[in-house]
Amino acid sequence: MELNISQLREIEREQEGSFYLLDTQQFVQNFNELLAAFRHFYPDTQIAYSYKTNYTPRICQLVDQLGGYAEVVSDMEYEIARRLGISTSKVHFNGPYKNSAAVKEIILGGGIVNLDDYIEVPAILELAKSHPEKQIQIGIRCNFKINDRTTSRFGFDVTKQAFQEMLQTLRAAGNITIAGIQCHFASRSLDTWQPRANGLCKLVDDVCDETPDHIDLGGGMYGKMKDSLKMQFNTRIPTYEEYAQKAAAFIADHFQNAKKRPTLFIEPGSALVGDVMRFAAPVVSIKDIRGKAFATLLGSVYNINPTLNRKNPPITVYSDALSARTEYENLDFGGYTCIESDYLYKGYNGPLAVGDIVVFENVGSYSVVLKPPFILPNFPIIEWDNGHTSVVKRKESFDDLFHTYKFDF
Repeated sequence: MELNISQLREIEREQEGSFYLLDTQQFVQNFNELLAAFRHFYPDTQIAYSYKTNYTPRICQLVDQLGGYAEVVSDMEYEIARRLGISTSKVHFNGPYKNSAAVKEIILGGGIVNLDDYIEVPAILELAKSHPEKQIQIGIRCNFKINDRTTSRFGFDVTKQAFQEMLQTLRAAGNITIAGIQCHFASRSLDTWQPRANGLCKLVDDVCDETPDHIDLGGGMYGKMKDSLKMQFNTRIPTYEEYAQKAAAFIADHFQNAKKRPTLFIEPGSALVGDVMRFAAPVVSIKDIRGKAFATLLGSVYNINPTLNRKNPPITVYSDALSARTEYENLDFGGYTCIESDYLYKGYNGPLAVGDIVVFENVGSYSVVLKPPFILPNFPIIEWDNGHTSVVKRKESFDDLFHTYKFDF
């Protein structure tokens, strides 16, 4: 995405302030490269995109157009897929809480619901009983050791006898098929990916009556980023190919001589969208306080980094007032909120003036979905497609935030 101040200034005027830029061509490139990396080792690989990471409908539509699936964790996210006309058969429903109506609709529509807890089993048995003519296909989210020094709260502890008994109960229904097994671990470490693959393959061998239709490694991958951001992590950032080498190659070897090879699913989020969005915010003011320089932007850390991980994203400062700029050292970019810790970037060195536009990169993950309605409504999202722009999310208004509140007491 090549930007210049004229383009940014035009969008700023049209949108009356700050805005996100969505690079759809970069998203398509990321999707195709990640899928190709895994298919190099295991040709029957599919992507189920993690809606929760960034559920901008335009992104979800692109996933469907590219042949991907929808990985949702709520009935709200499922409604996005519905409104986009995405086939229910391409929906995978995960998470610790599931709306019962959505579960029923997805299962009967040929999608996959991955059970996460024993509390979900009775509803599946009742659904199978009330639809004896229907083969009910479900998935099981499994929890096992992957040496990440964390005890995940998601899925079934596969070491317990109750897990075996649950599988027997489901099979005894007669019209319930365990179509897939899945795992979900928060770690993005490359070292966890072969243990994931090994754990799922071992489950196929030990607890499945027959090879399921699919196995699902979940998400948890780093995406592309500039070196300035990579350096702030305490681990090396792997490539798509390295994740595939660890997991897909292992699975291919495991099923090399099998009569049936399951489809392999991965559920990337940040790996696909991390670098496809930028946030452009004008400089509102610049001040000096006891020898320390601060600039206030029409933006907040919650717009670009609501997980508050304290990393400086890559930035570029654009200006059309070159002669009026002042050179600064160790300037901090603060947000519009009244929170002392609201900093979008710390330690900027370079020229700056009021009215300059600061563009933050790598803000595609969790930014627009976690940003709270705090002090100001959120900003618009502008699709950038080879220089052509279109609004895919308009600027939020007062009424967008307050129409559920009562004012007439």
